Amino acid sequence: MSSLNKVILVGNLGKDPEIRNTQDGKSMADLSIATSESWKDKQTGERQTRTEWHRVVVFNEGLVNVLGQYASKGTKLLVEGSLQTRKWTDKQGVQKYSTEVVLKGYNANVVLLGDKGAGQQPTNEQGQTFAEHAQDVLDDEVPF
Repeated sequence: MSSLNKVILVGNLGKDPEIRNTQDGKSMADLSIATSESWKDKQTGERQTRTEWHRVVVFNEGLVNVLGQYASKGTKLLVEGSLQTRKWTDKQGVQKYSTEVVLKGYNANVVLLGDKGAGQQPTNEQGQTFAEHAQDVLDDEVPF
């Protein structure tokens, strides 16, 4: 049996995407995504929240272009990639490790789920939002 390295996160951008070029001139993006979970503390009854920050690196140029145009701090998005741990030695000679979600190739995916404060959704040629179009498709008679 083979193994699978796949990560799916749904969260909010903590800052605008950092777009830059690699040494070979290709576009890449660094993202900082926050995911949160909340629960009610059994002892105090108070609502508790824990936020995790995730480093995401995007090497897929099409996704980098979309992120550069449409994503900004606070944007809710879904990212799909794989975990990768890098190892390096700092200036003091100490070995450091960093684990990131890496999006590259055809296994990478980004879905913009909303923009903080945005009231409009993208529409198709008929002026329908994605949700309206999906409802029309679901309302069609099923031929079986």
